[in-house]
Amino acid sequence: MPTDLIRVAVADAHEAVRADTLAMIERDRRLVVVGEAATGQEAIELVAAVQPDVLVLDPRLPDRPGMEVARRIAADTPGTRILALSSYDDEDYVVAALDAGIAGYLPKTASADDILGAIHAVVRGDVVLQPAIASALMKRAVSARGSRSEAGRLTGREVEILELVARGLRNRQIAEELHLSSRTVEAHLTHAFTKLKVATRTQALLQAAARGLLVIPMVL
Repeated sequence: MPTDLIRVAVADAHEAVRADTLAMIERDRRLVVVGEAATGQEAIELVAAVQPDVLVLDPRLPDRPGMEVARRIAADTPGTRILALSSYDDEDYVVAALDAGIAGYLPKTASADDILGAIHAVVRGDVVLQPAIASALMKRAVSARGSRSEAGRLTGREVEILELVARGLRNRQIAEELHLSSRTVEAHLTHAFTKLKVATRTQALLQAAARGLLVIPMVL
């Protein structure tokens, strides 16, 4: 197998939908299918076994909540980027998905070109969201910024760590990149969360972007 191909796995409970997604992926000569799963547990085991570059995930799986599956994969196999294809477009649900470690979130009605483009984008480290959701999340962050006092400025190190978070790196990877301990990275993130008055990584990124401290790589 050529080493420059992007290795993709698909997890969807519906066999016909899964087959259509697999056929679509196989039409892109830069992608190769390395496995498929019909349940959350199968998805977790598949990713652990083959470690694909991208998992295309339907969050509605019969045995486990999609967010739980995403968190498990993000923790155990951080090199695998997760692209969710879902029929839900509620803002809170999308935020929860991003907090769980999902790198991209598109509706199931997205075109084949958009889905294939999103697979390539998440591998590059971009955040992929449909335009309406991306706009709503940024407006939410700006609104929250306006309603809160600037309690404290982030240090250069805190911004640097958030920039790596925006690239999709987990704490362990950030620690290796910056030659720090994981505990030190966690401490910096905790301080940043406190200053930004947020509770999650996604909220921190949106708030930092709203303050002009960083740019989130985002494909609309």
